[in-house]
Amino acid sequence: MLPTLFLAVVALLPRAQASITVYTAPNQIIFTTIGVTPTASASTGSYTGVQAYNPTTLNPPPVPTGVPTSFNVDLEEGVPAGASIEQTGDFLGFSVEMSVSNQVLGKNSTQLQVPFLNLMANIVQRAGSVRIRVGGNSQESATLVEAADIPDGRILQKNLTGVTGTTQTPPLEYSNDLIYMMSNISNLVNVKWFLGIPWFVTDPFNLAIIGAADAILGDKIIGYQAANEPDLYFAHGHRPSTYGPFDYFGEFSDLITQLASSGLDPDGRAATLMLGPSIADSGWTPEDVWNTGYVDTYNANLAFLAVEKYPTDNCAAAFNTGATIIDPQTVFPDFLNHSAHTALLEPYLNSTSFAQTKGKKMLMFETNTASCGGFGGVSDVFGAALWGLDYGLQMAYSNFSGGLFHAGGQNVFYNPFTSPPTNESSFHQWSVGPLYYSVLVMAEAMGATNTSRVLDLQQNEFTPAYAIYENGQPARVALFNYITDPTGTSDVTANITLGSGTPTSVAVKYLSATSVSQKGYYTWANQTFGGFFESDGRPMGTEDVQTVQCDGTCQIKVPAPGFALVFLGGTNALTESKGAPSETYSTTKLTKSVNTATINPSVLATSNGHGGSADGLKVNNELGSTSHGSANAAAGLQPMMLLVTGSALVVGAMLVRRS
Repeated sequence: MLPTLFLAVVALLPRAQASITVYTAPNQIIFTTIGVTPTASASTGSYTGVQAYNPTTLNPPPVPTGVPTSFNVDLEEGVPAGASIEQTGDFLGFSVEMSVSNQVLGKNSTQLQVPFLNLMANIVQRAGSVRIRVGGNSQESATLVEAADIPDGRILQKNLTGVTGTTQTPPLEYSNDLIYMMSNISNLVNVKWFLGIPWFVTDPFNLAIIGAADAILGDKIIGYQAANEPDLYFAHGHRPSTYGPFDYFGEFSDLITQLASSGLDPDGRAATLMLGPSIADSGWTPEDVWNTGYVDTYNANLAFLAVEKYPTDNCAAAFNTGATIIDPQTVFPDFLNHSAHTALLEPYLNSTSFAQTKGKKMLMFETNTASCGGFGGVSDVFGAALWGLDYGLQMAYSNFSGGLFHAGGQNVFYNPFTSPPTNESSFHQWSVGPLYYSVLVMAEAMGATNTSRVLDLQQNEFTPAYAIYENGQPARVALFNYITDPTGTSDVTANITLGSGTPTSVAVKYLSATSVSQKGYYTWANQTFGGFFESDGRPMGTEDVQTVQCDGTCQIKVPAPGFALVFLGGTNALTESKGAPSETYSTTKLTKSVNTATINPSVLATSNGHGGSADGLKVNNELGSTSHGSANAAAGLQPMMLLVTGSALVVGAMLVRRS
């Protein structure tokens, strides 16, 4: 018989609502049940569902001419000049729009999304941690209110009649249960958080989020964003036309002064965790801000310097701005060309160098394929996985210290992962997008030693390559092929040699698909997260790592299209890079048997939510899972937590919030 306290807790839980909170866009149709084949072609006009599941595909760019099918990679002992600064394994992370955090993270602090936890655990296994920002445009007018002020037990609500700006962002109200939910997630997987300070009103600032985060998250909060894209404030109607970098400089000063007198930062730690200026390259340059004396004046307050940059936008189509609508087929090749990435980041090289002279880390705090939701057939296909991985490595080579891929609601194309609409969650699971694969593979490429240095090997724009050095020596080689050519004629071979002695064999993992236009079912070493509505966050399939024998030279073939990660130390190096088994979560009782995951309660309290146990249980001898017998992360939890997978209510242990 269940304890009386348990029954009382369950009775008080809010019932699931048959709706979801999404970013709205004109003329959208919400919650259409679709049963499409993920790779099916369709005209844009024939699909009327939400964009996260749009089946439209494009034609891959034609096969370019003159691309060498073989090139040499000669790596000398030690780290050559020109390699990046040391980088961390959690280099790539995620930015979750605050207004959809209840779709992605969980319903509330006691009902967490198991697929999300599993997806994060996969990355933590490789990188040791994962960085997530909760914010975006919706943070700017977000107001912390009492939980009783939000009906139906929800943690946030939006005023859809008060939308502002190009992206039609609604004012947001949330309770501190959102912060407790973030804390509970970090107790299960090693997630580190960024939060944004509302900046539309500065006299006075609304600093409640700092007080709540400082008290609830503690050292799990690593940065507060001081304004989100302030260079767009005038364009979006939130500042006068005269607003410029010196005005922002003054507002930052007001923030620090008000925080010091607020009583919300008793030990002064929050005042040292600021992040800015997060400009979007829209009229201001980073140098315009640096020239105000911003970094020197607020040196003690700035934990990170940050910018935000999307290669292009789809705002005209998404929000009827009146501007010329961009044809996705026309811009598709721009994402399959290494030169485009280097050109995109070139304007920031001076700033990443400047940051080093000031002892600061520079972040690409929000990015994705295209702002305003991305492009159908571009942002949601295999080509985007290659783009995100190349872009991430190029950011690392350019001496950024991290980048965050943005995730929105149901009506965008570019999500790294998307939970199903609530009214379909009893029979649909999550959809994992191409940029999640980018982050997962990047974590493995960088490893968890936090000593990785990246070098662009300056190969062909369609077949770029990077060397990754760890602890001062060549450790891995990353090889790309952006070309789609089913004949095999455009496959390329990298001939790798090491000056310190070429190994007798190397291990190789492939990120694969049949075309850059393919939707879903990409494989990383033969494991996949499936297509639309098919993932609970665990990779499906048995891992297949190739062993390539070397005879003075290691010849590594990269199919067209594809990506290869070469472990120069062989399988031992692969094991070290991959880390311990992925940890998952206690789920001992459930209300439905569809789309659920369970774990043996005897393995509760065997982990601390960070590094896995070397002898932890695994699925298929690979990634841990929410399946019976897998490794988990429930130490420090009080009895009776609720986790959500699909629509199932899973009961195992309940986190107790601090008063």
